[in-house]
Amino acid sequence: MTSNDNLMLYAKLGGFRLAVIANSICCDGDFSRVLHDRLLDGLDAAIGQLRTIMALERAILHGDDKGAVYQLKGEVEIFGRTTVDLLDELDIDHETHEYRINGGYWSNALTADDGGVHIEYPTLISLGDEELGSLAPIILAITKETGLTIRAGRIDYGMGKVFRPNHACGSERT
Repeated sequence: MTSNDNLMLYAKLGGFRLAVIANSICCDGDFSRVLHDRLLDGLDAAIGQLRTIMALERAILHGDDKGAVYQLKGEVEIFGRTTVDLLDELDIDHETHEYRINGGYWSNALTADDGGVHIEYPTLISLGDEELGSLAPIILAITKETGLTIRAGRIDYGMGKVFRPNHACGSERT
C-alpha cells in the first residue's frame, strides 16, 4: 500500500469509529454495549497501527532511520493479519492438538476411551444479524471498505465434557 492508501484507510477507520460511537447511544443492553466497546477497542488498535506505519513511511522518505524499511515491512504484515474479536476467541494448535479460549490456558483436545483416541475441538459459531443488532451493517461495511477482519462468535463445545486438568480440581493456575 502507498502512503495515500494508508491515509485513506486511516480516514475510513476514523469515520467508522465515529459511526460506532454514535450507534452505541442506541445500545439496549449490556451485551450490545460490550460488542460496541470491543469494536471501538479494535478500531482504535487498527488506527494506532496505521499511525505507526505512516510514521515509518515518513521516516523512510526523510531518510531519518535506516532500519525503518525492515520495521515497516513487519508492521504492514502485522496490520494485514489484524483481527478484531468481538466476543470469544478460539486458538487451535493442530500439531499439538491443543486449543485455548480467549487467551486462557491451553487445553488438550485428545480424549481416549474404549473406542480409541478422539480429537474434539470446540467450534466458534458466528453471531447472527439479530444478535449483532444495529452493529451488523456497520461491521459489514467496515469489512468491505477496509478489509479489516471482524469476528463475532461464541464458543460451542458441541462435545461431551472435556477433562481439563486445571479446572478438574476446582483450582485455577495464577
